[in-house]
Amino acid sequence: MTLGEAEQVTYRGDSESDIYEPWVLIRQASGHLLIRACRDRLLSDQDVTLFSYLSSQPSAGQYRLDIPADPKINRIDRSAKMTVRFTPVSLKRPNRLKDDYPEQVEVQAVEVAPPNGQKPVHWRLLTTHRVRTYQQALQIIQWYRWRRHIEQLFAILKQRGLDIEASENESILAIQKLSLLALSVALQILQLILGRKQPRTPASLAFDIDQKRCLKQISSTVNGATPKQQNPHPTASLAWAVWIIARLGGWSGYQSQRPPGIVTFRRGLHVFQGMFAGWQLAQL
Repeated sequence: MTLGEAEQVTYRGDSESDIYEPWVLIRQASGHLLIRACRDRLLSDQDVTLFSYLSSQPSAGQYRLDIPADPKINRIDRSAKMTVRFTPVSLKRPNRLKDDYPEQVEVQAVEVAPPNGQKPVHWRLLTTHRVRTYQQALQIIQWYRWRRHIEQLFAILKQRGLDIEASENESILAIQKLSLLALSVALQILQLILGRKQPRTPASLAFDIDQKRCLKQISSTVNGATPKQQNPHPTASLAWAVWIIARLGGWSGYQSQRPPGIVTFRRGLHVFQGMFAGWQLAQL
């Protein structure tokens, strides 16, 4: 592992990353680690395991967590009241490892748990970052939540979106250049996905001045025949621009239907780029 010229690097991982070795290696590289625990590990200085010990800690506070929809598991948008706990813990080295790893590692544990009687969104996070206050615990939770955006970005780059895996380039340099070019488009698509419900965010986050002028001129052409197919968002907001691109990509415009996703925005941006090129020629 190397940090290059970065002042600080935090490696984030889902439950598949819950293995002992990285806790040792990350410190050797002077980096930080933040993962979601999936194993109820033994603690070196307690008679209980990690999950039990963490759940026995007093609540540090509660907050509202907006949970996005996930059609794969039939989950709709909802808001959950979450309880936060945190404490330092000492993880015991697994028996499978030999003496070339230390017997224990000191990490910080943060638990995000729902109140009793609600469908659980239960995270147990382990990190090398310092966690001494409630606000620091919330920061760790937010950093972990951003992991989802990273996954979405890679999903856009792959088969569902730009499909750069289908490239037949054999040169490493060519693949790197292709990835950098695709990354700018993937990032814009991700901005559109995240901006579907951001009427207070300006469209300039994802579009320049000329692109916004073009969007205003074509906005009336994508409105449908019924009131439910009219753009409901403030003009020049990000949500307004997202709605237009989604319509260009084939979305019906009905809020009751499934929101536009990667494929729709990819098509919509492709159509818009063609229209924008023609619009620029007309300005000459």
